[in-house]
Amino acid sequence: MQDRRDDGTSPFADELERLLRKRGLSWRRLSDLIGYTPSWLSKIKHGAPPSAELARKCDQVLEADGQLIALAAASGGGPVRLAQLPAAAATFVGRDAELRELSQILSGESEPGIPHTVAIDGPPGAGKTALALRVAHAVVDRYSDGQLYVDLRGYSPDGQPRIVDEVLEEFLTALGVQIDVIPAGLEARAKLFRSVLADRRVMVVLDNAADSSQLHHLMPGSAGCAVVVTSRKRLGGLTIRGDRRITLGPMTEDESVTLLRKVIGSERAEAEPDAVRALANRCGNLPLALRIAAERVATHPHHAVSLLVEELATEDERLEALSTDDSVAVKTVFSWSYRDLPADAARMFRLIGLHVGSHVSTGAAAALADQRLSKARRLLDRLAGVHLIEGLGSDRYRMHDLLRVYAAEQAVEEEPETERVTALRRMVDWYLQNAYAANHTLAPQRHDPELEKSEFSVEVADFDYGSALEWCEIEMSNIAMATRTAVEVGENVAAWKLPAGSFNYLQLRKRWTPWVASHEIGVTGARRAGDRYGEAWVLNNLAIAYRDLRRTEEAKRCFQQARALRIEVGDRVGQAWSLIGIGYIGFDQQRFDDAALHFGEALDIFREVGDRHGEGIALANVGDAYRCLGWFDRAVEALEQALELFRDIEDRYGQCYTLVKLGDTYSELRRAADALDCFRRALDTRRELGDRWGEGETLHKLGLLLYDNGQPEKAAESLRKAVEIFDELGDPRAVDLRELLSGRS
Repeated sequence: MQDRRDDGTSPFADELERLLRKRGLSWRRLSDLIGYTPSWLSKIKHGAPPSAELARKCDQVLEADGQLIALAAASGGGPVRLAQLPAAAATFVGRDAELRELSQILSGESEPGIPHTVAIDGPPGAGKTALALRVAHAVVDRYSDGQLYVDLRGYSPDGQPRIVDEVLEEFLTALGVQIDVIPAGLEARAKLFRSVLADRRVMVVLDNAADSSQLHHLMPGSAGCAVVVTSRKRLGGLTIRGDRRITLGPMTEDESVTLLRKVIGSERAEAEPDAVRALANRCGNLPLALRIAAERVATHPHHAVSLLVEELATEDERLEALSTDDSVAVKTVFSWSYRDLPADAARMFRLIGLHVGSHVSTGAAAALADQRLSKARRLLDRLAGVHLIEGLGSDRYRMHDLLRVYAAEQAVEEEPETERVTALRRMVDWYLQNAYAANHTLAPQRHDPELEKSEFSVEVADFDYGSALEWCEIEMSNIAMATRTAVEVGENVAAWKLPAGSFNYLQLRKRWTPWVASHEIGVTGARRAGDRYGEAWVLNNLAIAYRDLRRTEEAKRCFQQARALRIEVGDRVGQAWSLIGIGYIGFDQQRFDDAALHFGEALDIFREVGDRHGEGIALANVGDAYRCLGWFDRAVEALEQALELFRDIEDRYGQCYTLVKLGDTYSELRRAADALDCFRRALDTRRELGDRWGEGETLHKLGLLLYDNGQPEKAAESLRKAVEIFDELGDPRAVDLRELLSGRS
């Protein structure tokens, strides 16, 4: 439990009290602002642990930048003890001077507000990660609250490093912050991360960074923390003194021999000292190659080391003749180890080399190799056992980028093109089937394009809402990768259905960059397939993103193109949704008569085909158009009908959508209490759904209402929160609200 002091208070209650005094607010006023009773807050005041939701609301109201969430995360069991560091290499040898120097730095005193920070750079295969982990483990006792670790994939073959805001979400979750209170944007997450670590002693290892810009938001702001960074290049732009940067090259020959002896045994090494030195030289004295080579020798205890070196030399010459780069030594060892694998494991290795995403899950690997999950998991674990891949937990694996390039080369050499293409088609189908299942779970009321029966037998997860949202968050970058792959291998229908089938998640989280990028690829796929129905679908989704980004003319053109295509192919439901979109453009251009006309046409079609979700959306939009035309009685009638419909079909998203429009109508009718009730109900539900953009929209509306009703301080507070959310999401509305706040100050 959270520490309670002699007077019965707690760190959370003390900080809450301090913030209330700073803002001139009483506990009773806080009760009104966050919707909790005074009696409940009295328990919190006297030391009861807060719920995550109460902490989140207090943090927002008091603009605590995550400090209250951080303190709440420490309740119910004390600060979370983290242990994310991978194990240090058991065969680690050498680097004594570097290890001693870095350990001393991380064990010393730091300047206030600046964590202990060291950076290790050097070429691939030089052992940067091994040294970083060894150093971190050596000083781990100084960082009593645990360790965080991430591979930032700065030099992955597909050119897709880890997305920093996703890394922050993983870190915050590990630190005990509940997923539903983590903000959506980079700046907000970085603030919360620093707040959570403010009073903790945590070691953070940021492995394989591309550049300093990737690191900026992942740096703690506490002198009690430490950061170890690795990268292939020397990083500028970080607060690191020159003597805290280490550049690694190859190991010395003696160090290399020591490493080999440690794995193959002293007896064999002493029996053939010249062969062991020759093996070290063949490996270029690079730790990555040395470790794999040593494991290869150790698995053949009855073979002379000299014979294995001759075998390696032959392979070396073969690769040298084919290669134009400087990684021949490393590739030689890869080849040597790879050719020792059983056939099914070797096939798995080369096929997952075709997967260029941030990680590969067991399901995706099983699809690539056409194996059941249980067999795929055994093969992946075997590859991990010989250091050709690394397990990440939760049925996910990653491969060193040099190994991935090598594996893909072997796939080209040993798998006929038809087999490679079929493997990638199976992988695309796995992502497609699971994306559909997850997105249907997120919004079962929405009509999605149908999936035809697949020619492949891929395994689909059984999702609930939480696991579906988590799967989409983790796999979104891989879904974008699979969409590109689908076009490359001629799976053009899948290329448009993958983004279309991810729409529910994209709409919920407003991730406009992957939204636009994946749908633009989807348009290409649909056109290559000659699929007019699919082209219309992705054009309509693309138009929604363009409109949110205020690319109005592009949005209008896409909506109109989508409608024309849908009329051509006889897609009545699609026509209705395109009419809704064209109505939105009318709204944006203040042509409310036109908007009402298009919404009304859509409403008739939805009723004709029996699409109740679409009917509710159209009815709510008709009501909103009536409001703008000054027909308030008709507006309230339409909106109340829409709200009742959404309650009937248990569509919470639709209820919020309608409540905001009904709140706008009541506001214009000077029914402030009714409007306030609508906005607050919508705000609560949108937060429960994780609808960050919807939360921002509702705060915006609420702020305008409060201004009109003579409550400028509350109004400004609500609008500032809306600005923060729109900033996080990259929504242009943030600019408007800043101007409004500036004009009202």
